Amino acid sequence: MEQKTTIKDVAELAGVSKSTVSRYLNHGYISLEKQEKVRRAIEDTGFKSNFFAKRLKTKESKLIGIVLPRMDSVTVGKLLAGISRILEPAGYQGILLVSQLSGEKELENIRNLQQQGVDGILVDSVGITREHIQLAKNGLVPILYTGQHQKDVPCIKIDDQGAGRMMGAYLRQMGHKRAVFAGVTESDRAVGIERKQGFIDAFTEGRRDARVDFIETGFDFMSAYSRAEEIRKFNSTVVVGATDNISLGILRYFHERGIRVPEEISVVGFGGYDVGAGCISIADYGSV
Repeated sequence: MEQKTTIKDVAELAGVSKSTVSRYLNHGYISLEKQEKVRRAIEDTGFKSNFFAKRLKTKESKLIGIVLPRMDSVTVGKLLAGISRILEPAGYQGILLVSQLSGEKELENIRNLQQQGVDGILVDSVGITREHIQLAKNGLVPILYTGQHQKDVPCIKIDDQGAGRMMGAYLRQMGHKRAVFAGVTESDRAVGIERKQGFIDAFTEGRRDARVDFIETGFDFMSAYSRAEEIRKFNSTVVVGATDNISLGILRYFHERGIRVPEEISVVGFGGYDVGAGCISIADYGSV
């Protein structure tokens, strides 16, 4: 019996990844050079007709669209690893699109994937708007949102407010009374509102002498690094980063300027990144 050609066979012949072949077959973006390589490999193997014949027969593409806000994040890496552990044994492949923390780009990516005939879309969202709800309700492709909560659409997220309260209660127990919360814009409801408010509520509860000041940063390391000098002006005893990435940017600034942590100021963050453990040699860094 003649062995059927697979996406893996085409990818190996073209010298590209399986995801690149999938994007080509579903009209996603790849460079002109790779397009030509994949086209030639498909012609040589006769794969394309087999692929689309199967797709028409089963009405399944075995492709899942994945929309991410960014790539330079430890959390995103862990999310992708978890998705792969579920998709691959079930015979599915992912098509990855990145929104660069833009809500409009996120919506555009969802629409593109809907048009490409994927079996489902997973969106690690920067914020669920009315447009996101309409796309989920009116489209034929199932959409699951992660990282944010909205009662009108399928979604999965952690208890950000609860995590904030855990951090606030811990620092309260440690005797801190003045804190700076370095966080992101409130357009990200989960991190920008729920996580921050949970911390403030637990940290200040029943204490008139407790105070939390706020500094807005981006999610990236350098954005937090650039705001660290302003943070010092508040004369707080602890800085709370809304993510570990934010906390590490601030910690780097303090270390470079000889600001002793935790003797002069403590630094904590949310996320539990492995890289945070390496900071213990130079600082009393904590994480939830």
